[in-house]
Amino acid sequence: MAGRHPIRSELLSLARLALPLAVASAGQATMGLVDTAVCGRAGAVVLAGTGLGNALFFAIAVFGMGLMMGLDPLVSQAFGAGDPRRARQLLWQGTWLALLTGALLAVPCALAAVALRPLGIEEAVALQAGRFVWVRAPSLPAFLFFVAARSYLQGLGLTRAVVISTVIANALNLLLDLLFVFGGAALPPWVGPLAIPPMGSAGSALSTALVTVVQALLLALAVRAVPIEGGAAGLRRPSRSALLQATRTGLPVGLHMGAEVGVFALVGFLAARLGRDALAAHQVAIALASTTFTFTVGIGSAAAVRVGWAVGARGTAGARRAGLTAFGAGAGVMSIAALAFLLFPAALARLMTDDASVLRAAAPLLVVAAVFQISDGIQGVGAGVLRGVGDTRYTFTANMVGHWLVGFPIAIALGIIGPFGVTGLWWGLCAGLSAVAAGLLGRFFRLSSREIVPLAERAPRPAEG
Repeated sequence: MAGRHPIRSELLSLARLALPLAVASAGQATMGLVDTAVCGRAGAVVLAGTGLGNALFFAIAVFGMGLMMGLDPLVSQAFGAGDPRRARQLLWQGTWLALLTGALLAVPCALAAVALRPLGIEEAVALQAGRFVWVRAPSLPAFLFFVAARSYLQGLGLTRAVVISTVIANALNLLLDLLFVFGGAALPPWVGPLAIPPMGSAGSALSTALVTVVQALLLALAVRAVPIEGGAAGLRRPSRSALLQATRTGLPVGLHMGAEVGVFALVGFLAARLGRDALAAHQVAIALASTTFTFTVGIGSAAAVRVGWAVGARGTAGARRAGLTAFGAGAGVMSIAALAFLLFPAALARLMTDDASVLRAAAPLLVVAAVFQISDGIQGVGAGVLRGVGDTRYTFTANMVGHWLVGFPIAIALGIIGPFGVTGLWWGLCAGLSAVAAGLLGRFFRLSSREIVPLAERAPRPAEG
């Protein structure tokens, strides 16, 4: 519309892209939320084991996820520069990278599963967590391909397939969770005889693994439907230069996500040392906080695309406007989440479990989560904004400093040495997230105050072979 204010125009454009990505991101988290809710009805041991197993799996898988998300700036800047063939070639390199990385990461997953009892985790919880990791690990290549294909489709502005695949996955996950966690005998008689034994946490892992494969197949079909002038045959072969460029860009993203998820996983491990109720409460709170964070992830993903398009077209002013608009949107959305956690902590925790002791321990954690919602929103969006710029190394540094040099020592001081237990651990997480948020926002202000050079002009361009 003529005469529309540039910020308003950018906000509308961001919203059109961010809304479906936020819905898809929230849908991914909803699967974890459903897993938690279903396993919570199977008892504190199954809930704690599923939570610990899921935390361990993602502490490892998130590195590969970040490696794939390194495609975000490369793909969006290629589309911004009007080069769709290069974008398609990068997706194929991401596909090969997903297969290789998924196979390699299955090894530490297996080792983590057998190391729980020697590390002091309660035997029953360790058994459930180990089963979860073993069953979930084979789906890693499909999960990483899904992330790579999502980067390509969102870089093209095609988000419908991502949303549809997430909706289908959630419906399947709920049905399969109920079947595999509780077994066929627990279902209504009209379903018919299903000779499937109750599998506990392993059933939840099997459900999620199967729907991950379904999601990957659906996005593969969506990508195949995108026409490429001249065909894509010459773009499918592994290209050493293109693989190296994708790896160089994605490696810091994987490391930064590993640093962030790693500290949350370690806090989960420390919560487990405090007892099953503390761990179950941590899992309830982290499931809810992760759900609100997914809206920020959607905004951050949209920001990576908007900023990347502007950078690819050599429009630094547009990139700055897109980035700052995204920061404001993320803070605004998370302010609403903060109010919900602050006003209704007990009611929200009750959605996850009906165990009275777990409820008492979880409610204070949600109050802490309310305090760090805005910081979490700023740092989540900031990671996407800086990905769009192509500045992925600084995000890793900020996460290492914020979480490991600021947040984790405070968590130990308050939660382990001090008297505050699992609540003290969460205050440490709050401090770390706030430090990272300040660092990322400041970095973008500095970078966008001068010309931003596209990634393709900072390194040799990959050949098409």
